[in-house]
Amino acid sequence: MNISFTQKQEEYISSQVKQGDYQNASEVVRDALRLHEVYRHRVIEELRAEIAKGWEGPASKRNVKEIIKAKIAKRES
Repeated sequence: MNISFTQKQEEYISSQVKQGDYQNASEVVRDALRLHEVYRHRVIEELRAEIAKGWEGPASKRNVKEIIKAKIAKRES
């Protein structure tokens, strides 16, 4: 497998190894992938929980256009 990194990513990986947190670049990448997997799993579970709340909760009295308009107004304020 061949993986390319940006200069910034390579510098970060090298700094982690130099600081002694990891023995080599592969350990840094494996740890990053483990953390990404945990993070991604948590985000997906949180989204599923929010979707379930939406399906199980009361129906909104607003229509889609009203909801979008309110979101835009909130973002602009």
